[in-house]
Amino acid sequence: MITATIKQIKDELKYKEKEELVELCLSLARFKKESKELLTYLLFEAQDEASYISGVKAEITEGFMDMNTSNIYFVKKSVRKILRETKKYIRYSKNKHTQAELILHFLYELKNAGSYLKKSTQLKNLYNRELLSTKKVIKSLHEDLQFDFEVQLKELTV
Repeated sequence: MITATIKQIKDELKYKEKEELVELCLSLARFKKESKELLTYLLFEAQDEASYISGVKAEITEGFMDMNTSNIYFVKKSVRKILRETKKYIRYSKNKHTQAELILHFLYELKNAGSYLKKSTQLKNLYNRELLSTKKVIKSLHEDLQFDFEVQLKELTV
């Protein structure tokens, strides 16, 4: 089966009735968990970005508290999983402010999780890579927000 382009899908959706569109959305959400999560964000959480951010921050904090610390391998695996989930939530929002705030919270939690940054070169590299990407995102924000985030960045610089 050949997948249609976004333009083709958009043109075809213009001709569908409201009930058909609802059915298409529901069938889309039924097959993929990420589609259901995206629809949940768009329908219920997109209007209140602040509560969305606080909810995701709570999930990040919980992920670090539940992290398996018996071995550095499990720590690295858990950190990558938390980062992957964080980036998924950022992708739903598409908001640069949200991205900066969530990644800064992730970096704060990683820095305070213990001495793992000193023990693992991979975690140190991951930390520095995310720090650099966050700096780029912050430069694209409004000047007042840039200043606030720059202060947080200085605290996180290792």
